[in-house]
Amino acid sequence: MDTPSTPRPLTDPGGDDPSPGARGLDHVLTLIAAPGTDALSAPAVDAVRAALGRLGAEDDRPRWLASGEACDIAFAGLAPDQAEGVARTALGDAPVDVLAQPTADRRKALLIADMDSTIVTSETLDDLAEHAGLRDRIAGITRRAMNGELDFADALRERVAMLAGLSEEAFARTWAETRLTPGARALVATMKANGACCLLVSGGFRYFTAKVAEQCGFDDHVSNDVVIENGRLTGAVVEPVRDRRAKLATLVEHAGRLRLPMARTLAVGDGANDLPMLMAAGLGVAFHARPAVSAEARAVVRHGDLTALLFAQGYTRDAFRERA
Repeated sequence: MDTPSTPRPLTDPGGDDPSPGARGLDHVLTLIAAPGTDALSAPAVDAVRAALGRLGAEDDRPRWLASGEACDIAFAGLAPDQAEGVARTALGDAPVDVLAQPTADRRKALLIADMDSTIVTSETLDDLAEHAGLRDRIAGITRRAMNGELDFADALRERVAMLAGLSEEAFARTWAETRLTPGARALVATMKANGACCLLVSGGFRYFTAKVAEQCGFDDHVSNDVVIENGRLTGAVVEPVRDRRAKLATLVEHAGRLRLPMARTLAVGDGANDLPMLMAAGLGVAFHARPAVSAEARAVVRHGDLTALLFAQGYTRDAFRERA
């Protein structure tokens, strides 16, 4: 894997301070509605502010990041989990994600992203198994592995062994059906335009991570590979398997290489093998994640697309980029 260049100094293309705390308000609560909804109305935001005040929090007027879609409320006097709980109660069943965090180091300079069911909408190994007539059997193992019920490396070896004899042409057919998650390009392009380093780290296969990295503009990618002989899968994985330890190591190593405190790192993923890096990052986001992962992760996005990670950093909608 190539060594990414040192990030450029971070800037704020939106023109506003991404860490509102002018009155000593050292935390920020970000409310992010599901795309295409009107769930985040001004009255809904007022209800959240009133609920914060009833618990003794001091807050500031909302800073809208996107009209009707996302806003920041700077606050002090409550712990982040308290503020999130109060906000979720005030919002009821509205499809709005709630993230509370310190205002310091809010803009991140390193992104480590999972691929399957995160940057792309599907599990590419399950999709590959479709071409062997084994989707249901392999998808069942995938679900258990992503829920943390099985050792990831063993589960990967088991699934790949089941694909022995599959033509390597199935990779191209699978890729033709693979779709990027909405907001993936904007997430990477906007962070890179503001000096961040962006890495794709997957337990999936290099064939797919290479193409996803190129389409989204990731600086590099880390993933697994399979053994192919005479145009067909042998059923073996190239060792060592890149698992949860590899994802965490990539985060830690690149933060060190770029001389970044962990507070300035962002990790996103959906499966149990992502949890160590989510817990270690300054902002670790469980994205439309498995229940076991959402229960453990500090930040959870259930409704928004990947641009929620930009709103979480204080970027305004008009600052989003599609190309770095």
